[in-house]
Amino acid sequence: MPEDVFVDTSAWVALADRGEDTHTLAEEAYRDLLLQCWLVTTNLVVAEIFILLRRHLGVAAGLRFMAAVGTSPRIHLVRSSEGLEQEAENILYKYRNHELSFTDAVSFASMETCGVRRAFSFDRHFIVVGFSVVPAPV
Repeated sequence: MPEDVFVDTSAWVALADRGEDTHTLAEEAYRDLLLQCWLVTTNLVVAEIFILLRRHLGVAAGLRFMAAVGTSPRIHLVRSSEGLEQEAENILYKYRNHELSFTDAVSFASMETCGVRRAFSFDRHFIVVGFSVVPAPV
């Protein structure tokens, strides 16, 4: 049974934007993950990415991303709920000395709820709260 891997905003943006320093590394990791894993992300991550892509690459890039996530059989979209948001608040309180966003905290809560231990991410906050990341940090 394939392992689930959470996909964070930093990874999605690196995949979409050829100008990102991590673009090539992200493409290589993504190809490997698609062959081995099911991907998980949240609606809050999708909202962040749409904003970033629209701002930097245009609205068409944001709409293409949303369509791709919405139609992929390999991506499970977790929608934020009152329970996840309450757990996110607890995470924000616990890690209040770190610069976490609410989206980060909902992502961590979603991972815990879904039993996901690895994230495709370039954000070190995943490591801070106890998850492993792909690709491994250098």
